[in-house]
Amino acid sequence: MDLKEFLKKASLAHGVSGFEYMHIAQVVKDAMAGLVDEVKTDALGNVIGIKNGHGPDPRPRIMLAGHMDEIGLMVTKIEEGGFLRFAPVGGVDQRVLPGHEVIVYGKRPLTGVIGVKPPHLTSPEETKKAHKMEDLFIDTGLPEAEVRNLVRVGDVVTFKRQVSELMGDRLSGKALDDRAGVAVILACLEELKKYKVDADVYAVATSQEEVSLGGALVSSYGLQPDIGIAIDVCHGETPGVPEWRTSSVGKGPALAQGANIHPKVFEALEKAAKEVGVSVQKEIAPAATGTDAWAIQVTRAGVATGLVSIPLRYMHTSVETLSMGDIEGAGRLLARFIASVDAGFVKELKTWI
Repeated sequence: MDLKEFLKKASLAHGVSGFEYMHIAQVVKDAMAGLVDEVKTDALGNVIGIKNGHGPDPRPRIMLAGHMDEIGLMVTKIEEGGFLRFAPVGGVDQRVLPGHEVIVYGKRPLTGVIGVKPPHLTSPEETKKAHKMEDLFIDTGLPEAEVRNLVRVGDVVTFKRQVSELMGDRLSGKALDDRAGVAVILACLEELKKYKVDADVYAVATSQEEVSLGGALVSSYGLQPDIGIAIDVCHGETPGVPEWRTSSVGKGPALAQGANIHPKVFEALEKAAKEVGVSVQKEIAPAATGTDAWAIQVTRAGVATGLVSIPLRYMHTSVETLSMGDIEGAGRLLARFIASVDAGFVKELKTWI
């Protein structure tokens, strides 16, 4: 599988939280099809690939979770003149919105731009403040009557952005949080072809992470895994950001350690990375991580959980930037970890204290 081409295609696909079915879910299903024994979906729109293990019954059950939804906007009002007011879906940074090209998913996709008063007409006081989201609007260029015919309140909007290949192995685009995690899962599934695996593997592209962690919550409840590994992004090193809150882009995936993470799972992931020669960094997570790992950990009677993160710069913008090498390394270490899991390890997870 060409991971870079998948990630480019996934970045360009649309799928705001709760609307993953519109495009990105099918992209993921197509990519998973040749790597698992079965692909299915559930009521919340999760895409679940099932790869059967070869160990004795009862086989360990391992869930991999990377969310496929993206932040975006939702139309709240059609103004006189056909201008569209909007609200955020997920953690949209209002500071970066002015000047963005967008796609409005009405009866047909409409290209628009997010406009704001030009600086010539802005008071000195206003220039010192970030624009409020309620002061911004989308202009599709269409007459009001046509806008009202094509667009409804509640229609979703995504950012329009091409994927850029930067220098080295860096890729930049929208929604790499967390379609990079889905790419890691695909890399892991490809790598697993080299191993004889005892465990059943459930590869889940989760829905609605950006608004509720709901996809991970319901899929882990239904699948009842013994081990759950969330794959997400963490903050890549950036000028002006405290070093202790970031990981270095291009120096390997980060393994989270803290209350949200089972110590034995962390140790096994670290060991697997060493065995396949993948450099890893440590992500300190004193409390709930705010990722699918939290939803998985507290499902039913609790799940032994880990979190593997891809360092990413400019999170929740349309120019999120990462290293393809970090994605490939994460896939390799996860495959090695999965291959090491047997019934004895699962028993140890439940009796470790």
